[in-house]
Amino acid sequence: MLTRLFALITKELLASARDRQTRFIILIAPPFLLLIYVFAITQDVTNLSIGVVNRDEGRFSREILDRVSASPRFRSVTYFEDADALARAIDEQAVLVGLRIQSDFSRRILRGQGAELQILLDGRRSNAAQIVSGYVLRIVQDYNVELMQSVGQALPATVLSRTWFNANSAPLWAATPALFAVLSAIVGFMVSALSVARERELGTFEQLLVSPLTPVEILIGKTLPALLIALASSAVMLAFSYLILNVPIRGNLAALFLAMIAFLLSIIGIGLFISSLVRTQQQAVIGLFVYMIPAVLLSGYATPVENMPGWLQIVAQSNPITHFIVISKAVFLRDAPGLVIWAHSWPLLLIALVTLSAGTWLFNRRLA
Repeated sequence: MLTRLFALITKELLASARDRQTRFIILIAPPFLLLIYVFAITQDVTNLSIGVVNRDEGRFSREILDRVSASPRFRSVTYFEDADALARAIDEQAVLVGLRIQSDFSRRILRGQGAELQILLDGRRSNAAQIVSGYVLRIVQDYNVELMQSVGQALPATVLSRTWFNANSAPLWAATPALFAVLSAIVGFMVSALSVARERELGTFEQLLVSPLTPVEILIGKTLPALLIALASSAVMLAFSYLILNVPIRGNLAALFLAMIAFLLSIIGIGLFISSLVRTQQQAVIGLFVYMIPAVLLSGYATPVENMPGWLQIVAQSNPITHFIVISKAVFLRDAPGLVIWAHSWPLLLIALVTLSAGTWLFNRRLA
């Protein structure tokens, strides 16, 4: 049995190595996709255009606007004559955020009264608009602090913030571990989903069936090469993350790879299940999109799982990407204890057992 399995595993690895498209999709594309996506898919908002209507001619409004103009977050500050012109600019998406300063802004500050600065946000890009609103509020708050200190008035309270695990709040550090988990899942899924479909397209699947190999041995021979290839691709992405993107790896690498094996086995089980359903590689790629889009959306990659409705949170716990994102962040950004990693590893083992069993059952059923 071991000799037959070794021959099948060697054959699978050689088939993947000789196929130029497979080499590109599985081994070359994912690391470079990591480098591209980690810069493109970021929560940081820069190079912004902001519109201003300033009816005040005092120094306080000018000083605030000078700070806005000097901020590296904003690419340009455009001044408008009236609120209607600013509204048209926001409507045409020429600017993302608008500021309106009333004519008595500086006068009210000199009198010790409250002065208001209105921020207009484009709700069509609500996430970016809210982030930019936070930038402007931070500028105004810092100015208020300096203003109160300059007149010798003590502040009633000060806030000292400190960010754990990512002291500089670097977007790359936050995005890379989650993207690493998603791309690892895509590689594992692609290798396994294309394996049986490729055999059927090339007409070699019938040769496997008449060989001494049993259906279970065929599935094992398909699973192990997919696991080895996905682990190799993930190791390259891990090296790119550390050496090129300078993302720290503070946790235990051995624990990460052990959890990754459970994670990839669960993904490969899903891939084999779909591969047993389809007839061509094109259908397998369609199956990739059908599965991966909801899986990524439910994984907590874009929005926290805690923000989802209760029933969707339950569904998300059956998603292997959800658990591996937590493990990746725990190993990359913090030296998490083993119990934390195990708390998300045993669900991966359970999911792998279910998906591999389902893939084996369907494969045998399709052969019957």
